[in-house]
Amino acid sequence: MFKRRKEQDAPDGAEVDVDGFVDDLDDSDRKLEDAEILRELERTELEVRRAGVARPQGPWDAADAPVDPDRPRLDLGALQVPVPPDTEVRVDVSPEGEVVAATLVQGESSLQLNVFAAPRSEGIWDEVRTEIADALNAGGGQAREVQGSFGTELRADVPTEVPGQGVVLAPARFVGVDGPRWFLRGLVIGPAVDDPTTAAGLEAVLRDVVVARGGEPMAVRDPLPLVLPTEITDAAVTEQQEGLQMPERGPEITETR
Repeated sequence: MFKRRKEQDAPDGAEVDVDGFVDDLDDSDRKLEDAEILRELERTELEVRRAGVARPQGPWDAADAPVDPDRPRLDLGALQVPVPPDTEVRVDVSPEGEVVAATLVQGESSLQLNVFAAPRSEGIWDEVRTEIADALNAGGGQAREVQGSFGTELRADVPTEVPGQGVVLAPARFVGVDGPRWFLRGLVIGPAVDDPTTAAGLEAVLRDVVVARGGEPMAVRDPLPLVLPTEITDAAVTEQQEGLQMPERGPEITETR
């Protein structure tokens, strides 16, 4: 489709003298040609994104998620989260009563999940990752990019207030997954940050998460709506009736399977 001009165009049916080929493009023409090639590649990539090619592995979009009755998921609205044995689910609720995140705990490690609206044509993890790293580096923490199980992620040391110790740097992993019109962010803390064996369980959970974006228009980076499932609200009522004190940061409702 794109080619350098020859010294003279050969007539139809005539053999082309390859040795006589002359690249007579100047720097300006060459830049224009290269830019046209780049635009063509970008258009092709955009068409692939718009075609909705199925993801090769999870986290899944609701349209592509495999159905397995032996692996039920907890329905939190925009997030459908698997809860394997020995996994505790904490649903983080804001003071206004809105569900803002789901946290899965295995032993001393945890995975917090947040899901946001994203553009139709491109992902936002590259941009978000840079912003997180800049904020940490400017705020006394540290962050660096590494290749992990879900692509490029951040390994970080996050300033954290610890009772009796003041502010310490706690290791953390920030994982991002771009989906069709959604972005899923995972925050891993605890031994799973550095121990692949410990991390395997939480990574398996993340890989089996389903995102139900819905078709309603939303601004980019707006949180997708999360809800409390009936089984958790029933458990919360029971806990409150038994006099369980809720954390100061807002309700934290736990289900263990």
